[in-house]
Amino acid sequence: MDKKAKQILMKTFWSSAGWKPGVRVFAGPDFEYARSQGVMFDPITITHDELIQRLHKLHQQITQQQVSEAFLHSLSTRKTHLRSALSSWALTVNLPLHTYEQRKSVHPLTSSCGDCNHQGLMSSEELVNEDLNVLNFERIKWGGVRLDWLLYCWMDLELFSREQPVEATEQDVDLFRKMLDAVNQCEPGESARKLEKRWKDLLPSNKGERDKVMEILGYAGILQTTDLPRIGRGHDNDFMSMAIWQGQDGYDQQTVAHYFGYRGLKR
Repeated sequence: MDKKAKQILMKTFWSSAGWKPGVRVFAGPDFEYARSQGVMFDPITITHDELIQRLHKLHQQITQQQVSEAFLHSLSTRKTHLRSALSSWALTVNLPLHTYEQRKSVHPLTSSCGDCNHQGLMSSEELVNEDLNVLNFERIKWGGVRLDWLLYCWMDLELFSREQPVEATEQDVDLFRKMLDAVNQCEPGESARKLEKRWKDLLPSNKGERDKVMEILGYAGILQTTDLPRIGRGHDNDFMSMAIWQGQDGYDQQTVAHYFGYRGLKR
């Protein structure tokens, strides 16, 4: 990723005081440079059906092992923009080619499209003048925020497809193994917030980055909430996929083996 373009994007949305207020106008020499490097974009108008077609093509290009390897590689390098390809891939790999009106949701939770709703994806029939810049900013800053948006999944995988292949080290694999061990060390009623604190001294990161790693693993089905009754309040409002996860749920060993078995992380 071009460093100057990345800096332009970051300064557009963020300062030492946090989010920059006000309406942003994407124009001028800096924006044009960042756009030329594929880091910033013009507003996009696109239909649900077009997104589904594009995602289908991306899944013919991007392999499961590529997103798994990129996730592991990101742990020690802190290349947060490579992380959410794992959840974006997992959330969309089983989407059939379909149209928005093809199967309507009986009980819509995330979308009126039945197929997207079944996968827990936020989708609309058409998006008009949507801002990809803020989505890419969040992807680079923390590893993504709106991870379950169909638009984000497409943008994430599209940008991932332009990246050079990366290779994780044995240190990355060992770090992930230690993170999973920390999951097993959680008390049954501990929430995701407690797990985040357990990872503090393991993972080179800040709190926001650790939160998003958990969300990514949640959407990928690794930190999967089970059917066990919740202990205590049983809900953490800071999270989405991890909102009701507790230590008693642990991690799904079969899913870990599915994504990372080639690296020796098996049941």
